[in-house]
Amino acid sequence: MNRIFNKYTLLLLLLATVFCLNADYYDAVTGLSGIALKNGLHTIIHSTHTHSYSYGDLEEQMKVTDQDPNNSNNVIELYTGWSVPKSSFGGGTTQWNKEHTWSKSHGNFGESIPAGSDLHHLRPCDATVNSFKGNRDFDNCSTAYTDASPPSGYSGVTGCKSTGSYSFEPRDADKGDVARMLFYMAVRYDGVDTSYNLELVDYVNSSPSSQPLYGKLSTLLAWHMADPPDAWEILRNTRIQNLQGNRNPFVDHPEYVSSIWGGGSDNDDDIQMYIPSLRISAIYPNPFNSETAITVQSKTSAPITTTVYNLKGQRVFHQSYALPAGENKLQWNGKDDNGISAPAGVYFIRVEADKQQALARIVKS
Repeated sequence: MNRIFNKYTLLLLLLATVFCLNADYYDAVTGLSGIALKNGLHTIIHSTHTHSYSYGDLEEQMKVTDQDPNNSNNVIELYTGWSVPKSSFGGGTTQWNKEHTWSKSHGNFGESIPAGSDLHHLRPCDATVNSFKGNRDFDNCSTAYTDASPPSGYSGVTGCKSTGSYSFEPRDADKGDVARMLFYMAVRYDGVDTSYNLELVDYVNSSPSSQPLYGKLSTLLAWHMADPPDAWEILRNTRIQNLQGNRNPFVDHPEYVSSIWGGGSDNDDDIQMYIPSLRISAIYPNPFNSETAITVQSKTSAPITTTVYNLKGQRVFHQSYALPAGENKLQWNGKDDNGISAPAGVYFIRVEADKQQALARIVKS
């Protein structure tokens, strides 16, 4: 975030308040890591997501969640940091409107409750900038973007960049915020209580046909490390909790990110990236009925073994493959080792290669 407030002590006061009010919020995931941590966090932020607003009501809620701490008449816009009057809401070129940070076409959830109106990723945004960003994935880009019709008092220099029609890069001060909002979405909406299972992938042009995917994961991990949470993001997290009931765990515990998705240590200044040599980057569709594709990324060429387990830990399906390094798609038709269709329910798939393993959850409907 890298914003400067009038008093440095604001950050300390906010942190103290957060810890006092939410001392036991994350108790259930103490000691967990990897997929267990991800599942545990989903349970927490789903169960405490006690209130949802219709899309039409969000304008008034966003005037609260994104109110400028230095000017109560204004909101702060995402991607540019511009402070603009709350009253200038609309679709005009100099007005602000609602930005789905996780674009609603990436999963086709539209403006419907819950994902389409989740305050954790709904942000005020300059209408022109919002239109330009569109449904692009996030990545490091090369071409600077200037808003030709900025609000009064601003030059139009946004600090944002783009590359082609697939990638968008926000200004430096918003990069970590964007990453943590997407991490939240990928955990909150994992296909258990919704028809869509949002997943992060390590490529752009991730959703040409409304797939519930967003990229680019390795870039988001780097942004998360380079731009850690600050007072503004913590304040916004608490404001949303007051309205919606749940929190973004990656604002409160940045270290959870590396435990779930890999990446450097969140507790030091080293932002060198570590992407696991074997990982499951996507499962689609999930939930599925007759067949699903598991996208596996491996840095080396090695025999890969896939095993599916039920919730009792019993092996359902097992198969080995000889695959090249890079991205490969493995299929499971929902049948067990005897060719009998497995019953509907939750399963875990484990992929192993060269002493490395990755685990993910699959839902058969």
